[in-house]
This record gives sequence, structure tokens and C-alpha cells, in this order.
Amino acid sequence: MTSVKKYRVESIDLLKGLVMVIMALDHVRDYFHYSANFYDPADPTQTTLPIFFTRWITHFCAPAFSFLAGLSAYMVGKRKSRKELSRFLVQRGLWLVFIELTIVTFGWYFDIHFRTISLLVIWSLGVSMITLAALIYLPKNLLLIFCCLLIFGHNLLDKVQFNNNLLWEILHQQNFYKLSDSTQLFVGYPIIPWIAVMALGYYFGQFYNQTYTASNRKRIFNIVGFSALALFVILRWTNSYGNPVPRQQYDSFSKDVVSFLNPAKYPPSLMFLLMTLGTTLVFLANSEKLRGRLVNFFSTFGRVPFFYYILHIYLIHVLAMIFAELSGFGWKLFILPTWIGFVPAMKGYGFNLVTVYFVWIGIILALYPLCRKFDHYKQNNKHKWWLSYL
Repeated sequence: MTSVKKYRVESIDLLKGLVMVIMALDHVRDYFHYSANFYDPADPTQTTLPIFFTRWITHFCAPAFSFLAGLSAYMVGKRKSRKELSRFLVQRGLWLVFIELTIVTFGWYFDIHFRTISLLVIWSLGVSMITLAALIYLPKNLLLIFCCLLIFGHNLLDKVQFNNNLLWEILHQQNFYKLSDSTQLFVGYPIIPWIAVMALGYYFGQFYNQTYTASNRKRIFNIVGFSALALFVILRWTNSYGNPVPRQQYDSFSKDVVSFLNPAKYPPSLMFLLMTLGTTLVFLANSEKLRGRLVNFFSTFGRVPFFYYILHIYLIHVLAMIFAELSGFGWKLFILPTWIGFVPAMKGYGFNLVTVYFVWIGIILALYPLCRKFDHYKQNNKHKWWLSYL
């Protein structure tokens, strides 16, 4: 039986670690693969299956991590009063938003002028935590209803468009917003329905209470997870509600596969969340008994995700500058005025997919010793409050 009195749940750390490692693959692809500067890797008319699946596997990262952040908040709340947990979530959420606007944004662009400020996954986690600070006061059933309404109903808003409206773009419309003649805001992660994904994770945290055995939890998670995946297949196959753009059919099997497995991510459509969160729940249901060196390897990253996240962005960017210099493009190419895929000077730079995978593996292996040392430091210094923010 897994008790919430235990500070760490190993299957959660394992999934967090897997998510963080897989996430780095997408970021390495952005900064190293030649196709990243020519076309969307999920475009059925231009991509290949290896390139698409390199992108597709990373689709699971943001939903899984947001869900797990909510689940972890529930675990933390077992050792705090509701007021203390709410205050912690607000403080940590504000901290994450600040980090996104400063350290993370600089890491993506290396631009001291901050010509583009990005609101990406760290921002969405921060805002979701601030929102969760209020939602934890709801009765559990009402919280579940709120989550379902937002996740299942937000695609009704797809046809609502407001040009150059910052509030709407923050809520539900990915876009660039001009702040001044020299600065733009890139809203990469509109907050609807991300706030519901984290709140849903918080709701599912109760299944780790002592009143639920591991077998009961496995049964519940499998039922919900496989039901979500089945609903995804039905909705996607019938081309009905749940995605802003209908699935297209092509005269090629590979193109049809890409089209079927590529629901909208920005913001995440109902189909996208059914596909990714369904898989998340199935993994959690069937991974509690996994043990061994490989599990310990990935769990290390899962116990220090924020520390790892910051390091991997800067390491990837620095290595990309070195590769650009060595390949004749010059390191200054990677002082970016906007998101890398929208920089015209990038066309022609880049390497094949094999190189991308080698760089990715090298980055993971290089970061592991640092993450392991920091993990040990955190485990041996739990009394230091500031470590909960890293």
C-alpha cells in the first residue's frame, strides 16, 4: 500500500523523470535539426514518420507534468493545513511566473534586449498553481465538475477570435502580442485548459490515500485511462467534437497516421488531453512496482525537475552556439530575436536526426551527475524551505 505519509511516491518520480528526459529531445530537435527551420514536424504533407514521432512522443510531457504537479500538490497538502497549502501554491506559482519571464526567457533566446518574452510551460504551471490555491477550497466533487467542464467544454470557444487582444490570447489563443516597437510577447501556453489539468491531478491525489489499496488505485487509473484513450480514438475517427481543426485524410498511410495522432496542442484540445492524460493514467496504474537501476536513473531527474529544466535549456543553447560556429554559421546566429522556428537566418542550419539523438543522449548523460548531486543535497536538507522552490 502506498501511503501519502511517505514524502515521495516512486512511480510519480519515475514518470516525472521520463517526461523531463523526453522533453529535452524536443528542445534539442528545435535547436539542432535542419527541418525545424523549414516546416512543422507534425505537418503530414512535409514531415516523415521518424521526424513526426520524435515530435509526437514529446506531446505527452506538458500534460503529464501539469497533472503530476497537481497530484504532488495534494501530497504536500497532507502535511500542511489548507491555508498553508494555498499560500505555498500562490508563492510558488508567482515564483515560476517570474522565472519564466526572466531566467527561462533569456535561456531560450540569449538576447539581453528581451525582444521576445515568452509565456511557455513554466508560466502555465505557475498560473495553474495560483489558480489551484483557490480551487483546493472546493468540495472534491465540485472540483471534478470544474475540471471536466473546462477540459471537455473549452473547444466550444475555438471559433471565438479577438485580434490583438492580450487577455483572450492569455486565456485561449496562442499568438504573438506586440508590447512596444522593440518587444513582443509570445503566448505559447494559453492557460485554458491547463489550469484544469493541474486541478484534475490534485483531485486524483486522493487515490493515494491509505483508504485506497494499490490494486484499487491500479483498477481506477486503468479504467479512466483506457476509457480516455478509447474516447480519443472514437472522436478522432469520427472527426467530431474535440479539436479546432478536423482531421484530414490523405492518399498515404503515413500521412494518415500523422494526421490522426496530431490533435491541437496550443491550447491543448480535448482530443489532445484524452490522448496524453489517458496514457499518463495508464502508466501510473502499472508502474508502482517497477524497480531497478533504470528506474532510479529516470527518477533522479523526476525529483529535481526544476533544477534540471533550467540547466537543460542553457546547455542546449550553448551547444547549439558551438555547433553553429563550427559549421560556419557563426555563434551569433543563436542570439535570437524571436522563437527559433521563426528566424529566417536559421534556414540552412541544422543536422540530421541521428545527430539530434546523439546530442540529446549526451545532454542527458552530462546532466545526470549534477541532478544526482542536487537530489542528494535536497534529500539531506529537507529542513531548508527554499529548496522547495528549486
